[in-house]
Order: sequence, then C-alpha cells, then structure tokens
Amino acid sequence: MQRVLILCTGNSARSQMAEGLLRHAAGERFEVSSAGTHPTRVRPEAIDVMRELGIDISGQHSKSVDEFLGQTFDYVITVCDDAKESCPVFPARSRRIHWSIEDPAAVGGQEEQRLTSFRRARDELQARLLDFAKP
Repeated sequence: MQRVLILCTGNSARSQMAEGLLRHAAGERFEVSSAGTHPTRVRPEAIDVMRELGIDISGQHSKSVDEFLGQTFDYVITVCDDAKESCPVFPARSRRIHWSIEDPAAVGGQEEQRLTSFRRARDELQARLLDFAKP
C-alpha cells in the first residue's frame, strides 16, 4: 500500500477534503493522511460538501505536519502555495506534487457563497485525485 500525505496550511478544508476523497476513491491502494503547517480545525462547510457526495469526514481532525516528520511517504501532495513553500523536507524517495487550489475558507459572504467555494475546491480536488489514483 502506498502512503500519501496531503498538506495545506490549516488542515481545515482542502487537505481534509482531499484525504476523504482519496480514501473513498482508492483507499484499498493508498494509506492517506493529511496535515497542516499551522493546523486549526476542520471547517463545517468542508464536512457539509463532502456529505453531499456521501463521504463522511466529520471524524477527521486537524493535525500538524510535525506529527509526520521522520515518516516515509510515497507521495507528499501540497494543495496550497503556502504549504508548498513551508513544507518540511521528507525523505528523498517521497515524490512531491503541488496543486494550487483556491482556499475556500478565505471566501466570506453568505452561507451559500461559502458553500459554492467549498464545492468548487472539492470538485477540483476530486478531478485531480481521480487522475492521480488511476491504476
């Protein structure tokens, strides 16, 4: 089983959704974790838009990338530019992938506007992860 670590800054939205999406799509082939360079909490909007796909991430929690230092991963995927710049060094055999996904948590406004932003990020992550997970 290949190990994948998905990173963003807060480990609150993009990386949490990506963790749930990849585990759902190909969990039998990948051991998936997510973390943040400055972890906060899982955003309720992320939980809501994942639930729309029948994926429950409500049991996930934000974790610090420091918890994973010294571990070996086949892939380290950064999903925001800040995490890419401040990502610690993982062993050389880890393949690094970067996807610049717009931060849905940065969008203000009414609930529907925020949910639209979370859906957009979720859908972009899903498309990239389905391509990534192809056998």
